[in-house]
Amino acid sequence: MNSLLPGHSALEPSTQTSDPHRVMIHTGFALIRAQTMQLVEGLSVEDLNLQSMPDASPLKWHLAHTTWFFETFLLGPYSPGYQPLDPRYRELFNSYYQGVGERWPRPQRALLSRPSLGEVVQYRLHVDEAVRRFVQNASAADWQAGAPLLEIGLHHEQQHQELMLTDLKHAWSLNPLGPKYREMVPASLAAADAGPKTQWVELQPGLYEIGHAGPGFAFDNESKRHRVWLEGCRLAERLVSNAQYLRFIEDGGYQRPELWLSAGWETVQREGWQAPLYWRRGEQGWESFTLHGWRPLVGQEPVCHVSYFEADAYARWAGCRLPTEQEWEAAAACQPLTGWFVDSEHFHPASRPAPDDVGPFKQMFGDVWQWTASPYVAYPGYRPAAGALGEYNGKFMCDQWVLRGASCATPRTHARVTYRNFFPAAARWQFSGLRLAQDLE
Repeated sequence: MNSLLPGHSALEPSTQTSDPHRVMIHTGFALIRAQTMQLVEGLSVEDLNLQSMPDASPLKWHLAHTTWFFETFLLGPYSPGYQPLDPRYRELFNSYYQGVGERWPRPQRALLSRPSLGEVVQYRLHVDEAVRRFVQNASAADWQAGAPLLEIGLHHEQQHQELMLTDLKHAWSLNPLGPKYREMVPASLAAADAGPKTQWVELQPGLYEIGHAGPGFAFDNESKRHRVWLEGCRLAERLVSNAQYLRFIEDGGYQRPELWLSAGWETVQREGWQAPLYWRRGEQGWESFTLHGWRPLVGQEPVCHVSYFEADAYARWAGCRLPTEQEWEAAAACQPLTGWFVDSEHFHPASRPAPDDVGPFKQMFGDVWQWTASPYVAYPGYRPAAGALGEYNGKFMCDQWVLRGASCATPRTHARVTYRNFFPAAARWQFSGLRLAQDLE
C-alpha cells in the first residue's frame, strides 16, 4: 500500500453476525472500499490534489465524498450514537445535495489542501468501522431502512471509482511529462488501418419491455419497466473504431457545418475541436493520451472521448444515425454481460473483443460508454425518492443525453443492461464512444 496513506489497511470483510444478508452486504462493502484505495496506490499527494477543470474533482475529494455519503445517508439517521469525526466535513464533501445543506463550491475543491490526505484516510477508517458496527448491531427496523442505503452507497462509490480514473486522466493529459498511471497490459499496438468493415445485426419491429424490474440492484432512473414499440433497425455489430473515425477527420468532418447540430457546430468553432479529446498529431502520425501515457493511435481500438455532438456528426457523415436507448437495450438484452471492464486493469478500450464476448454483438459492454440518440428523461411512472437522496438522479433530467454499456473504467459488478448513464452533449472527458444504427428499409 502507498506509504503516503498512513494507517490504512484493507477492511476486514468479516463481522460478528449470523445474518447471511448482513454478512453479504458487509463483504461487498469491504471489497469495494478496498478497491477504491487500490486505485490511488502509487500516486503522490500532489496527484490526489489535482483538479484540471470544474467538471472534475481531486481524487482526495472523491475519497472523502464517498465516505461522506455513508455518513450522511446511513450512519446519521440509522446508527444511534454515531459521532462524526469532524462536523465540518458535512459541508466540505457534499456534492450537490441541496437538502443536506451548504456545499463547498465544486470548481474550488482543489483549494481544500486541508484536511490532509492522511486525515481523509482516517475519516474513511472512522466511517468504515462505524458501518461495521451498524451491520453487526443495528436493530431489525434500522437494518431494514439502512440496508438499501448501504447498497446504494456501494454503487455510488463504484461510480466515483470510474470518475477517479477519468479525472486523473484529464489532469495528466495537460502535463508535458505525459505521466503513466499503470504499465500497459500486453495488447495489440498495430498501426492504424482501414479497420473492420461494418457488419449489421437486425433488430426486428415489435413490442419490447425496457427498464429494471428486478431482482438485483438498480438506480431509480432505471424504473419503471415499461413497454415500447420499436420500428426495427440495424445496429452495427461493433463500436466505431479509431481508423473509421480518422476517415471522418480526413474528409473534413470538423470543417463541414452541414454534418453538425447547430449547438455542436458552435461548440466546434468556440473550442477549436479538430479531433477527439486526447488526440494529437505527432512526428510519426496520430497519437492519443492514455492512462499508460502517450501512444501511437491504434486503428482497431474503439474511438473514445468523443462528445454527443461528435458522435452524431460522425453518424450523419457515415449515412447512419445513433441508436435510441430503447433500441440499444432491446438489442443488448440478448447479450451476456461480458467485455473489457476496469477489472481487467487495461484502463483503455481494447483493440479486440474480450475472449468471453460472444453473441450477435461485440463490445456491447465495457470499452466505452455508447452515446444514444435519447435525451435523459423520466420513464413512465417514475417518481424520485423523498428527501435529499431523491436528488441523486431525477433533478438532472434536463439537457443531458443517455449513454449505455459501461466502459473500461467501470467495475464489472456495476454494469447491467438497464443502466442509464447521462452527460451533457459537449462532455468528452469520460470514456465515451459510439455504435451506429440504420433504419430498416
